[in-house]
Amino acid sequence: MKPDLSSLLHDLAAEHAALDARVADLSETEWRSPTPAEGWDVADCVSHLHYFDGTAILALVDGLAFTKHLDAMLSGGVQPGADVQFGRDNSGGHLLEDWRRGRSALLTALDKADPAARVPWYGPPMSLASFASARLMETWAHGQDVSDALGLEPVTSDRLRHVCHIGVQARPYAYLVHGVENPDTPVRVELTGPGAGEWGPEDATDRIAGPALDFALLVTQRRHLDDLTLTVEGDTAAGWARIAQAYAGPAGTGRAPLGAA
Repeated sequence: MKPDLSSLLHDLAAEHAALDARVADLSETEWRSPTPAEGWDVADCVSHLHYFDGTAILALVDGLAFTKHLDAMLSGGVQPGADVQFGRDNSGGHLLEDWRRGRSALLTALDKADPAARVPWYGPPMSLASFASARLMETWAHGQDVSDALGLEPVTSDRLRHVCHIGVQARPYAYLVHGVENPDTPVRVELTGPGAGEWGPEDATDRIAGPALDFALLVTQRRHLDDLTLTVEGDTAAGWARIAQAYAGPAGTGRAPLGAA
């Protein structure tokens, strides 16, 4: 059963709060802790979320203005690194307060939006529910980088199901941005633990199974497949697992195995 929008917004707010709890009491030195994302520190991760929460509001309330922003970004009219600049120009505490205001405004904009709307974004336009799920996925994924930087365990909850769901739904997009032909072969996904769920036909011969946390780490490219306890059966499933990408934008390079030199 698909969650209703109010449930999604509740979960998005909870994901915001989970990350907030991890950064609320950081010292300025801790805000500058390096993350596994090359060249990014903790402040950069939160600044990135803050920036794209802002463009998400734009997409929700003024699609034409968002399209102009997207055109400017694609043509080089938006300064590279604009998403992290605010966090580099301000203290961690200032960034935190601005992010709190911005994410509250995002929740309001989502709540007021037309449930039947198709929302423009950096990839294909999305339904409102998928758009909200995508913001949750982004918050969790960059929150994972923050957790890694601070030596904390991943945030695990039933909200992981949203991350996994959008990872499954984004399978055709992953092929597209990686320049790989979509084989259109069904893949069965069976996940356990917090966020557990099942996707794809039960009789599919290609399968991915294991903890929902591991699948979420895979599709957000926060861990290499070699470092996860996922069972992957079939050539199609294996091919998808190598390029799985839940987020919009160019093909990601993924992370190297943790044991790599």
